Amino acid sequence: MFLNRLLPLRDEKYAAFQRKLLPTVKADLILGVRTPALRERTREIKNTQEAEMFLSALPHKTFEENQLHAFLIAEITNFEEALHAVNAFLPYVDNWATCDQLRPKAFKKEKERLLSAINVWLCSEHPYTIRFGIEMLMCHFMDEAFDTAHLGQVAAVTSQAYYVKMMTAWYFATALTKQYDAALPYIENRLLDPWTHNKAIQKARESRCIPQERKEHLASCRVRDIQI
Repeated sequence: MFLNRLLPLRDEKYAAFQRKLLPTVKADLILGVRTPALRERTREIKNTQEAEMFLSALPHKTFEENQLHAFLIAEITNFEEALHAVNAFLPYVDNWATCDQLRPKAFKKEKERLLSAINVWLCSEHPYTIRFGIEMLMCHFMDEAFDTAHLGQVAAVTSQAYYVKMMTAWYFATALTKQYDAALPYIENRLLDPWTHNKAIQKARESRCIPQERKEHLASCRVRDIQI
């Protein structure tokens, strides 16, 4: 078992720190292996038979195994293979960290095909699949590939899961940074639920890339008496 190669790397103090950040993962399934060590293991086994066996051995047991799985998928260069691996893995993703570190390099090459997959992910009932879909829109379709329709897609997500709402807020904060004129009507017309609306404004106002006058206008758009 590959787990046996991770156990000697565990750090209980670091595990205690991570457990506070990952409330959706059972405490005893967090070993406390640091990310650089996991990435080193990724480099050691990528493109090997051992990696293929590990990727097919779902579900895993520990948080670190899931992290390693995400890092290995990121190294797949073929779009179809990466997409297949992502779809096989997403149902087992149970925390925001693994979701957010699942960044397949192959997805940069095939924007149109990726968008088709995103449309499916956004309709999922699994919160981390939805979160991943929003994240992929934010990572790959916020600059030259941006389409105003993407804002509507994200705003239309109905999941009330905390980590979906957080990603929605992050998406709109990023849009306010990079596509301000297109994103602003969603804030001015309060097209997001109040909590997500205020969180998006908070995150946008924390950005160093938004001019102060825009931050002041965003502040004036906050929904009052909503705790975030």
